[in-house]
Amino acid sequence: MRKPASYTRLAAALGLCLFCQAAYADDTATPNLPTIDGTWLTQAKSEITIAECPDGFCGDLSKIVVPEDIYKANKKAIDSIGATNFTDLMNKDPALRNRPIMGLQIVTLHAGDKPNIYDGAIYNPQDGNTYSGYVEVLGPDKIKLNGCILYNIICKGEEWTRVPPPPPTDATTAPASAPAAATAAAPAVAPGSFQ
Repeated sequence: MRKPASYTRLAAALGLCLFCQAAYADDTATPNLPTIDGTWLTQAKSEITIAECPDGFCGDLSKIVVPEDIYKANKKAIDSIGATNFTDLMNKDPALRNRPIMGLQIVTLHAGDKPNIYDGAIYNPQDGNTYSGYVEVLGPDKIKLNGCILYNIICKGEEWTRVPPPPPTDATTAPASAPAAATAAAPAVAPGSFQ
């Protein structure tokens, strides 16, 4: 049985309207933004690990890399101390100057007014000051940290890239005689790089 032309036009019009409604729904939906959680490589090649915490999101120093020029100028002192043993010597509070830099929380963030902005505070162990600032999520593997002074009038930024997670290890490929947590010789650390 042949359907009347008006029925075909009505079905086409309804189909078109349903398509328009779906397109409208897609335009008004909140996009899935990349997460800020993860480990981020700074421009100085150190790493900051950001994770949820009671204050919102906290970023801890998880790898220290001493820039080559600083390492060369202070090689003897750095080698004798070891960068993983650096303390928060420049902190304004004398009681905190002996705490280790490794693992130190230097970023505290909370969701901002815009979906890709996280506002908060940034601690700089190089001068012992805490600055207001924010992190802008630029994409799934890139964020920009902005530290600000003068009531957020002057801000300076630095882009960080996501450190890919290590590939999963397959327990079935490990030799049966080797324990799963066997200690292997650590790879040599290049001058100026400490973990």
